[in-house]
Amino acid sequence: MPTIDRRTFLKLMGLSTTASGAVLLSACDKKSPAPAASQAKAAAIADDFYDLPIKGNVRILHTTDFHGQLQPVYFREPNVNLGVGSAFGRPPHLVGNKLLQAMNLKPDTPESYAYTYLDFENAAAKYGKTGGFPQMKTLLDRLRKQAGGRQNTVTIDGGDLWQGSGTSLWTRGVDMVEASNILGIDVMVGHWEFTYEESEVLNNVALFKGEFIGQNVRVKEDSLMDEKYTELVDANNGLGLYDEDVGYAFQPYTIKEINGARICIVGQAFPRTGNANPPEFFPDWSFGLREDDMIELVEMIREEEKPDAIVLLSHNGMDVDIKMAERVPGLNAVFGGHTHDGVPEPIKVKNVEGHECWVTNAGSNGKFVGVMDFDIQDGKIKGMHYNMLPVISDALPADKEMQAYIDQMRSTVYDKNIVESRVKEKYYNEERLGKTYAEILDEKLAIADRLLYRRGNFMGTWDQILCNALREEYDADVAMSAGVRWGTTTLKGDWITMEDVMTQCSLTYGETYVTEMTGHTLLNILEQVADNLFDPDPYLQSGGDMVRVGGMDYTIDPSKPLYERITDARLDNGHLIEHDKMYKVAGWAQVNRTPEGRLMWDVVRDHIIRNRGEDNVLRLTKINHPKLVNVASNPGIADYPGEVS
Repeated sequence: MPTIDRRTFLKLMGLSTTASGAVLLSACDKKSPAPAASQAKAAAIADDFYDLPIKGNVRILHTTDFHGQLQPVYFREPNVNLGVGSAFGRPPHLVGNKLLQAMNLKPDTPESYAYTYLDFENAAAKYGKTGGFPQMKTLLDRLRKQAGGRQNTVTIDGGDLWQGSGTSLWTRGVDMVEASNILGIDVMVGHWEFTYEESEVLNNVALFKGEFIGQNVRVKEDSLMDEKYTELVDANNGLGLYDEDVGYAFQPYTIKEINGARICIVGQAFPRTGNANPPEFFPDWSFGLREDDMIELVEMIREEEKPDAIVLLSHNGMDVDIKMAERVPGLNAVFGGHTHDGVPEPIKVKNVEGHECWVTNAGSNGKFVGVMDFDIQDGKIKGMHYNMLPVISDALPADKEMQAYIDQMRSTVYDKNIVESRVKEKYYNEERLGKTYAEILDEKLAIADRLLYRRGNFMGTWDQILCNALREEYDADVAMSAGVRWGTTTLKGDWITMEDVMTQCSLTYGETYVTEMTGHTLLNILEQVADNLFDPDPYLQSGGDMVRVGGMDYTIDPSKPLYERITDARLDNGHLIEHDKMYKVAGWAQVNRTPEGRLMWDVVRDHIIRNRGEDNVLRLTKINHPKLVNVASNPGIADYPGEVS
């Protein structure tokens, strides 16, 4: 089916195609007084909290993993982020007070609220939500001004920008591209971006006013000779085939002239995209770590381009970035994404040449901006300075242009011409016809009986809702839900809205399924996912968390090798999982094939409504927290609600 282009999208939204892609509503010129509660929360932030004069002459501003969140959100950081092997006890594998101590931060501060789970609900009441593109735009403009103007800065994004919300799903990421243009992102890389159709990706890259880079995204050899792919490239003015000789789908790096200095930015997409996401979305592209290629590329850049600094814009995940920084000579800094790690100080590693490289990661959901200042004189780096700033929404006024764009985009009427794509006509929901995006997403479903969160190595309370919904939908013994790290937090006592559900479920392969499998197969799946998370070699990790399992408890020892980690697996009724017995297992987000079941967000919505009480409260009677063995001394775990030894 035909994809939607920028002009059609903007026309259907009622937006004019201004230079910024936004429409300035008359309301933009009116500044509404902030509510008293917001003013009180803003007062909790020191007046100089965002004062950061440049130290040097080049400023790099780094965002990553927005996951479609245009508006301020709550996002609780993990209380379990276990490090294994060389990562044991090393950031980002420190949580709570251990992280604060390592980073010289104090409890009960804005930083403690942003970087840890500690006293989260009370801190959320004190400081309010975090992130939001209007607030981010205000902060970025302030940081640019403090650097002497935008010409002294470059703004880079680490990917996972276009996916994670209802509006990004319905607009195929166009809403995020337009917003990122207003935000002023100059360079970005990708991961979930590639879970749209190739034609949609190229369309979005064309709309993006910055540069989309990635040295490790290649056109497959067969596709280079395929007439259909050639036609796709031609239809997009050459996008999708940057270098036929090497096979680069996109430009591998870019050189930015900033305040008299030459800064090279090398791109690295998520290397395991082809394994972690359905290949049907990108049949002509391949991915990989491609460390040897990276080494050769950086060596060539040093010899031929002679930049003053080389930085890597990466979606590897922080542990992989640390290993790569050690093994690739010539990198001065790594700006990482994918693992959503909010780490306030860079990890300083020595590479094979004995030179220092700073590795950073700027969290997720718009909670942080990483700021690295370079002092470059006579072609040499004389100094580097790094700060990561939490984006406390109530402490930052909303940028008028950005807010106007978001408000207008959310007033778009749910329309078949916009939401249908490919063969997925089930995206088109008759019940939502004629409603605006905002009306759909603001629907109140139930009141949360506790804090609902996802992020952490093991089961979260939001994950339990998803698993319960799947089990109810299919009358299944067990439900499995991917351990992805996106999905916002809902406070106890707040209404769960359809928007909350969409932040947990919005992806282009959201169909649900049910199947039968032996206990042996079920346990092997758990073992293999655990190995992706806890293999001591970062290059063999996927960067996600443990698959969530509902209806079943188990014991896990992360220190054990593959096929020895999972023991004592039992159904909720206490029955031991038997290797030869068949079990009914429900799931969603199938990578290898497209199931036929209802879409996950509809399944979850209906489950919540059916199971709320007369007082509208959704009560969770049990959370399937696995029992953890040999982790009690690990500084990556604290206040775990299950059994720990």
